[in-house]
Amino acid sequence: MALTPSNMLPLGTTAPDFSLIDTKDDQIKSLNDLKGHTATLVMFICNHCPYVIHVNAQLVQLANDYKEKGINCIAISSNDVVNYPQDGPDKMKQHAKDNHYPFPYLYDETQDIAKAYDAACTPDFFLFNDELKLVYAGQLDNSRPGNDIPVTGKDLRAAMDALLNNETININQKPSMGCNIKWK
Repeated sequence: MALTPSNMLPLGTTAPDFSLIDTKDDQIKSLNDLKGHTATLVMFICNHCPYVIHVNAQLVQLANDYKEKGINCIAISSNDVVNYPQDGPDKMKQHAKDNHYPFPYLYDETQDIAKAYDAACTPDFFLFNDELKLVYAGQLDNSRPGNDIPVTGKDLRAAMDALLNNETININQKPSMGCNIKWK
């Protein structure tokens, strides 16, 4: 596992469009199909990364907490499944079921979407406003496996709450940290 920081896509960037297979129901879904009416959180995750496993319960809670407020969450896995078969679509479907993912879990087979978002690690978070402009690209919180800091989602939740309350989102955003995306 190589600890990798996110690349911090510039704020104001328009969300790159996509149409990917949702491994939960085997249907092709686009950004337009899945975006929230208030905001959209795009998360790059995978099944096996210890950093994602560490925050999985908080991702589920966060998605459930904000869905009724008009913020939809979308998870995408872009890992190379030849060398990391545990991240393949069939395993993604089971992982989503086992973890009670309330959000779509999309498979980026070509890795083109991860590249379009300049995603670097898992987890990597991109929060877009109702115009699909990037307003937050940072960490969930300061918790990491083994550092004994509780997983609260504090940083990402603060950005989501500020967006909902029409407040300024802090532009000093700490990059997410996790395993590098497994490139082909």
